[in-house]
Amino acid sequence: MFQMQMTERGAWLGAIYIKEEGGYQVILKSLGHYKNRLKTIGKSPELSDSAAMFASILHQQAAKSIPDIDAAVTRICNGLADDCDSDDCKKHEADADQKSQHCITMVSEDIPIIQKALACYKSDISKAQDTKHEYFVNLIGDIESAARDLKDVETAHEKIALFEQ
Repeated sequence: MFQMQMTERGAWLGAIYIKEEGGYQVILKSLGHYKNRLKTIGKSPELSDSAAMFASILHQQAAKSIPDIDAAVTRICNGLADDCDSDDCKKHEADADQKSQHCITMVSEDIPIIQKALACYKSDISKAQDTKHEYFVNLIGDIESAARDLKDVETAHEKIALFEQ
């Protein structure tokens, strides 16, 4: 019973961060970056040094992750728009606030992919700044703007951990 209460509390705190504190912005940006990174993984300088067999496996894993990223983005957007179409959310139609809260807490199943996206975005920003490699610079785009996101990425890592408490 206590574990369930802590999980619900953590989901509630994580949902507040995403929805009320604007955490969705850096999370959605990180997920978008991660998706682009996976789509262009064949051009990554890190991959060019690896064996062809490893590259094939990496491509397969990247292709499998893209639908998970899209699903996470959809769940976040549905929760933000108070427009969640899942069967679980339809149970809460009578109370719009409860429905929206339920939809955004569904994001808790996306924690692993969100954490990977945040780590990837942070790492690629650093690589773009440090190496100035064309691949990372093109992937990041505006490096100065992305560098300003680093603090938000760190905050997101901390707040997303609240989902698991």
